[in-house]
Amino acid sequence: MFAAGTSTASEPPSTASDGAKKTLVVLGDSLAAGYGLDQSEAFPAHLQRKIDEARLKFQVVNAGVSGDTSAGGLRRLDWLLKRPVDVLVIELGGNDGLRGLSPSALKKNLEAIVERTRAKYPGVQIVLAGMKMPANLGEYATQFERVYSEVAKEQSLALVPFLLDGVGGRPDLNLPDRIHPTAEGQKILAENVWKVLKPTLEGQTR
Repeated sequence: MFAAGTSTASEPPSTASDGAKKTLVVLGDSLAAGYGLDQSEAFPAHLQRKIDEARLKFQVVNAGVSGDTSAGGLRRLDWLLKRPVDVLVIELGGNDGLRGLSPSALKKNLEAIVERTRAKYPGVQIVLAGMKMPANLGEYATQFERVYSEVAKEQSLALVPFLLDGVGGRPDLNLPDRIHPTAEGQKILAENVWKVLKPTLEGQTR
């Protein structure tokens, strides 16, 4: 089940019948997909509720796929771009880090997602959700975290510094696997994104 007012990336591209609402796509992995939870408890559904409460005319499309890497998100992008995209939230990279994939490859994939989206929709606004790896991974963790700030700066993106801020490392806010947030944890993820996303959406409506 999906929360009222949200849609999924498996649905056909939206059409004029959707009215005046613009489209916000969350391109992500299991964090966006709400692994272990009902879709109505995932942070994109919470974003839709916040958007509705703020009376902003945006429809959230949850394009989160559990297990996806930045390369997987890039492979799916052309299909997603068949529907109009006014705002794109990129929530990818966590699985790259868990698998020890190259930070340089992560950067290239994120850049390609941004560039390909802008090529199709020049007016799109893009928000990048930053991720971190455990500090005990040393230089890898440093390089991994740096990717997000570099891409955001070089591509002029709005940046959520750390999506899991206030949630990561807290057993009470994560499922037994200690990786995926609980329903309460997902609410905090939504707050972290909303702080950055709200001004972006308000700018789109002016």
